[in-house]
Amino acid sequence: MALRKWTQTSRVREGLPYPLGASWDGLGVNFALYSRHATKVELCLFDARGREKERIALPEYTDEIWHGYLPDARPGQRYGYRVHGPYAPDAGHRFNPNKLLLDPYAKQIVGELKWAPHLFGYTIGHRDRDLSFDRRDSAAYMPRCAVVDPAFSWGNERAPATLWDRTVIYEAHVRGLTMRHPSVPQDERGTFSALRHDALVDHLTHLGVTAVELLPVHAFIDDQYLLDQGLRNYWGYNSIGFFAPHPRYLSQGTVAEFKQMVARMHHAGLEVILDVVYNHTAEGNELGPTLSFKGIDNTSYYRLGDDRRYYINDTGTGNTFDLTNAGALRMVMDSLRYWVTEMRVDGFRFDLATILGREKHGFDPSCSFLDAVRQDPVLSQVKLIAEPWDIGPGGYQLGAFAPGWAEWNDRFRDTSRALWRGDGGQLPGFAARFTGSADLFDHHGRRPSASINFITAHDGFTLHDLVSYQHKHNLANGEDGRDGHDHNLSSNHGVEGETDDPSILALRAQQMRNLLATLLLSQGTPMLLAGDEFGHTQHGNNNVYCQDNELAWIDWERAEQPAAQAQAAFVRRLLLLRRRYGLLRRNRFLRDAGQHSGDIHWLTPEGHRMQEADWHDGERRALTIVLDGRSPAPAHASGRNVSLALLINTGGSPQVYRVALEGMDFRKVLLQTPELPLHQDDEGLWELPGHSLCLLAASSS
Repeated sequence: MALRKWTQTSRVREGLPYPLGASWDGLGVNFALYSRHATKVELCLFDARGREKERIALPEYTDEIWHGYLPDARPGQRYGYRVHGPYAPDAGHRFNPNKLLLDPYAKQIVGELKWAPHLFGYTIGHRDRDLSFDRRDSAAYMPRCAVVDPAFSWGNERAPATLWDRTVIYEAHVRGLTMRHPSVPQDERGTFSALRHDALVDHLTHLGVTAVELLPVHAFIDDQYLLDQGLRNYWGYNSIGFFAPHPRYLSQGTVAEFKQMVARMHHAGLEVILDVVYNHTAEGNELGPTLSFKGIDNTSYYRLGDDRRYYINDTGTGNTFDLTNAGALRMVMDSLRYWVTEMRVDGFRFDLATILGREKHGFDPSCSFLDAVRQDPVLSQVKLIAEPWDIGPGGYQLGAFAPGWAEWNDRFRDTSRALWRGDGGQLPGFAARFTGSADLFDHHGRRPSASINFITAHDGFTLHDLVSYQHKHNLANGEDGRDGHDHNLSSNHGVEGETDDPSILALRAQQMRNLLATLLLSQGTPMLLAGDEFGHTQHGNNNVYCQDNELAWIDWERAEQPAAQAQAAFVRRLLLLRRRYGLLRRNRFLRDAGQHSGDIHWLTPEGHRMQEADWHDGERRALTIVLDGRSPAPAHASGRNVSLALLINTGGSPQVYRVALEGMDFRKVLLQTPELPLHQDDEGLWELPGHSLCLLAASSS
């Protein structure tokens, strides 16, 4: 069907090329869209019922930006774009003005995508596949962009600005954290309004965490193949709008709701960190839909292969965003600054961050994006966390990011899991991870806090499932169990899944406490998965990316059970100790004492210093770690200057310990994982049961 002919309105003015997006100035709205290769850009205006009422050709083109100003436009105006240009997939161009496109800079997106063949730039089923050209109008199936009024009264809100050495991250999902919480009103569950509810905020502050890291909140798309199975893209790693909050997370229908949530978190002393996905978009490969970037300027926004028809797929999602292009890089930088300056978030965790650092020749810590962030006066001052891997060439880059960045440390995860599972030969690796992974991060002035330590995360088993399942149980995902990790380093401790056996339940509870203590007593920045504080279960599913239901949502009724409350109290105790004793969260790497003075001593259970042969004894399962608080505290240190001893027994048999260091007498038990209280005998010996640890304190002299 031919495009309807629209009359050009005379009221449109020249406007300005900056800022990009739709900007309300109190009198009208400036519209600006970057497209290097377009030949014409039409602004499409819609009424409240979603009907297209007007198309206006943007009258000016300045420095690769199309722009115009509408003096009678107001906040709330729905709009989208149609972009003209060559449809030449072999050359990388996929312009098709029959397709309504979302503004990459849209501050709000209204409505949800409705999957239909009309969304594709080519005709599905045509013998020429994506080389064909589809003339059907996609507007009826697309969400709309909305002009927003940015005005918001922040009052006396102040960012907590928590120092890295005091930071404890709580990774959570907007819906997962709130959908089953009994204190949150039904109509607010699953939204930003729910996150600012007193019951949730009080839980986080009482627990002792300092930052909430939210899984993706940028507007994203539910994949058609998931919807066909009655599933959804629960996690949200399928972004389509990098300035707009996801529409389903807005109970009030305005972006002010996000700001209200941030203000409430800040008032409680909690930072807000966003998990962001700038490595790809929801438009997929050459056979994917045309929703925004693909139709605005495909060759500028995406990395294309030598054959320009096809996309480089370092993400495993079909496409890869091209941050070597100035327009794409500017969009990402503008998006990040927007969330910091306008929405006032405190940092970002970058999904598959190696991609963001990959130039044409490979990963480069001085690439365009990392250098741009490092010199930016706004972004360089917030928390920046990289997931330092992807599936592309040279994709594993743990420890290789530039100064100013922290990184998810999967070696901490795997070593801690293997250690407490009882695997042999883990002590050398554990020593490195426990002390902040200096082998990975001690360069260019980086600190132990650069290591984001975690045992579990959204991707994988929960802590409860890690000690309850030997294998993943993902059949509900509709992929015949092929999805999700197979290398989980988990143990069911005798029975697969749920059981009533009291001995197995006791051992599982003890192992969870061991893993939590390892996480929260180690040097570095700990990250706790929401629900692990009281033993949330996903019943063995280690990949709930598509499960927007009670399988993934946190069961707050379970949190009221005695065992769950005991575990939460244990986490609170750990975090209190971490705050109280500066030795547990140093801002400098520990110095191995060896035979001389230092910060840390490694001892055998007999009280002798660990020798080379001891470290490489694959059968050794017990160790004593002494953090020496006798030397004057560094100027940066905070907390009590008290020596601490951590006794670890990862084997299944009891172990006797003698902590013998001159000038230190360890008698006070600060924390223990066995349920029965521990006592020192008349000879100064401690006996730990199997699968347990104990933290002792001594006064320095």
